[in-house]
Amino acid sequence: MDLPLSPPNTPSGRPSLLGMRDVDLQRHLAAQGIAARPDQCRRLLAHVISDGHSDLFATRKPLAKAFVRAVTEVVDWARLEVVDRVEDPCDGFVKYLLRSPDGALTEAVRIPLAKPGCFTVCLSSQVGCAMQCVFCATGRLGLTRNLQPWEMVSALLTVRDALQPGQRVTGAVFMGQGEPLHNYEPVIRAAQVLSLPYGGRIKAEAISISTVGLLPAIRRYTAEGHSFRLIVSLTSAIAERRARLLPIAGKFPLAEVADTIAAHAASRPGLMTVAWVLMEGVNTDQAEIDALQELLGDVPLRLNLIDVNDARAEGFRPPSASERARFLSGLQVLGVPIVRRYSGGKERHAACGMLASRALSGSGPPSEKAPS
Repeated sequence: MDLPLSPPNTPSGRPSLLGMRDVDLQRHLAAQGIAARPDQCRRLLAHVISDGHSDLFATRKPLAKAFVRAVTEVVDWARLEVVDRVEDPCDGFVKYLLRSPDGALTEAVRIPLAKPGCFTVCLSSQVGCAMQCVFCATGRLGLTRNLQPWEMVSALLTVRDALQPGQRVTGAVFMGQGEPLHNYEPVIRAAQVLSLPYGGRIKAEAISISTVGLLPAIRRYTAEGHSFRLIVSLTSAIAERRARLLPIAGKFPLAEVADTIAAHAASRPGLMTVAWVLMEGVNTDQAEIDALQELLGDVPLRLNLIDVNDARAEGFRPPSASERARFLSGLQVLGVPIVRRYSGGKERHAACGMLASRALSGSGPPSEKAPS
């Protein structure tokens, strides 16, 4: 998969090391008349991405200064600017508001895992989103542009490099602002860089890519055989209801969605992950359970449930404890693993999409600023 090597929004206008594999760097250098071996390219990328250093001349195994000097003239490796950093002391989530060189604002989230000292990072894939899901804060922003691979990798590195000794990032989820499969090739490239031993050093199976259900892109993803986990956000198994909640769903018949999910599940071992955003009085009734069982009852599933957040102005609220409990109890008929996902940061007005939407609306980010 070849991507343009000159994204327009790097600080210098030159292509960024952060979005490259060794073959990409070698090809770009060759086009600039610079001969480079694969091992030299991997050493430079490991130095910048894996180890997080900015001085290209200080690699562990020194490279010829003339070679490094030539490289510095044709690439960029600057990071995104941290505009705001918000930590919720109640749940340990840390959310970052990041600014690209063109002024675009996106978010990344550090999510604590059950294993002490381990974290996953939630990454944005677009500036805003075009899907217009009615319960989503980011959907109200609209779509400005796609993120480039280097921007997504930079976001993870920014979060990772702020960790304390002994802490580490062991996973990544493309579940922040934007629809990842609407920005297909850059997202796949970013995931590849994050999974490389000279890149982010995250296991491919610990990287998840979420989608609201763009069926052509899911079919392409299945055919290409990527090792990253795919998560399809279903949210309703009733066609009319799902189309109201997720406007893009109106383009694809629900039966076709089910067939595409089943085909993807059959293409690889393990369970297919389906996400469900819980909304009070909307999609937690027995009718949903019956419809879901009929739609995907034969597919080996893992069901991820998450409460809706920051959508009160649109009339959507998380279910009450009793409503949620009844829904969870009813779902047991499916006989599949059910995972309750938690969206942190709500106490600091920093749930998904909230930092960017507050900044863009003029109400400003939360009060805790990132260190200068």
